Amino acid sequence: MKFLGIDLGWKSQPSGLCYLQLIDGKLELQDLDRQDSIANILAWVDNCVKENYSAIVAVDAPTLIPNATGSRLPDKLTHKHFGKYHAGCYPANLGLPFAQRTVNFGLELESRGFLHAPTMEAQKPGRYQIEVFPHPAIVQLFGLQRILKYKKGRISDRHLELTKLYNYIADILPTLDPPLSTVPLVDSFISSIPKTGAALKATEDKLDSIICAYVAAYWWYWGEQRNLVLGDASTGYIVIPKKID
Repeated sequence: MKFLGIDLGWKSQPSGLCYLQLIDGKLELQDLDRQDSIANILAWVDNCVKENYSAIVAVDAPTLIPNATGSRLPDKLTHKHFGKYHAGCYPANLGLPFAQRTVNFGLELESRGFLHAPTMEAQKPGRYQIEVFPHPAIVQLFGLQRILKYKKGRISDRHLELTKLYNYIADILPTLDPPLSTVPLVDSFISSIPKTGAALKATEDKLDSIICAYVAAYWWYWGEQRNLVLGDASTGYIVIPKKID
């Protein structure tokens, strides 16, 4: 089974891409990339997952937006359940500039056989896509009291928070089920956390994509037993791991 994480650029900015594969019960990191255009992202998906091969594509972007204005139900529910962690998401509606890009991306995945999976039978082969959101996933997977604030602020503060995220990925994901087994490979893709703005943003995108891919694997492995689903196929939905005790 393959798991692709896409930290999709909602407008025209680059997207972080992660490809994990479950081999002998462990998640092996196969690729960690960053691409600018939707065409290049889809080409990457096609290259990672050949036709008819089972996989889940987890996208950090609203790919289902039924509402013309306001916020989707899952957007509101992130604030209800995760607002105290500062992990509520931005509202999505069809009137916003990014909507056509993100919805069309979901449709492109559907055309490749990746069907939306707000419910699924755990460990069932197939081609699926889900919407994910790294901030609450990071809080839940790593047992944090608030999000890691690596998105905004001074470069030095973002560097510190992104270093924490890298260390959590390296130290904790190998201890969970399914385990991420390739921390040395992560090191080969990201040898250090940069201290300049553009390079820091590129690394941020890649680390977010690892979280997306891991959430895909966690959803497939455990299903609703150890995951929350905020919303559904009619309202839009976000899959978030339950807090790990």
